[in-house]
Amino acid sequence: MRRNLANRVASVRLVTLLLAGVAACTPIMAAPTFALSELQGVPGPIAGDQNRAPSDQPEQVEPEEQAPLEIPMPDPLVDNAAAKDDEIETPQVVEPVDVLTDVSKIPAPVARMRELIVEAAASGDIERLRPLLGKGPTQTQVTGVNSDEDPVTTLKGLSGDQDGVEILAILLDVLSTGFVLADKGTPEEAYVWPYFAEKPLSSLTAPEKVDLFRLVTAGDFAEMEEFGSYNFYRVGITPDGRWKFFIAGD
Repeated sequence: MRRNLANRVASVRLVTLLLAGVAACTPIMAAPTFALSELQGVPGPIAGDQNRAPSDQPEQVEPEEQAPLEIPMPDPLVDNAAAKDDEIETPQVVEPVDVLTDVSKIPAPVARMRELIVEAAASGDIERLRPLLGKGPTQTQVTGVNSDEDPVTTLKGLSGDQDGVEILAILLDVLSTGFVLADKGTPEEAYVWPYFAEKPLSSLTAPEKVDLFRLVTAGDFAEMEEFGSYNFYRVGITPDGRWKFFIAGD
């Protein structure tokens, strides 16, 4: 009887040991893993996050909106605005010219010098101009005359004849026209004959053109228009009565 009980106990112990060995040899099945996409579909918090404090939760940082990249446009090869400004010409303001005709209203020294020049020219003797032309620093400026040249001899050379009669006639014609006060208030102030010398040719009226054509030909006038101003002979007398110039050209 005791032997049978001992055999049963031994059998039970043997079975227990065998079961324990089987359990030790059997591998533990790992928990199934899930892809991230599969975890996103699982409701509730992810394992491992349940025990995390609210302050430990990662903050979601929203991406900053970036302004679209702007590529600057290249400068135009031609500045149209500048080109338009160049095309627009600023109109020139033409100041009115006060044409004078009454010699009695000009300073007496000016009127006296004009009278003496007219008398000398009308005589036909060019030598009568010599005392009026002055000497040294106050000598009258004559076209083509240098400081060491005789102005009377030069005037004869400018005349179409050897006696200088033609230049005397021109002098008379110039002094018979209207005149203007040029460079008023400056050291260059002078009464100038003819007034065409100080007035734009484009502003001449029909009667004024008749006055001009008494001095020059139509061909001369065309050349003056191309030149841009009157360029025939002119006379200048200063307010104190000095014969300042008798010149032609610009």
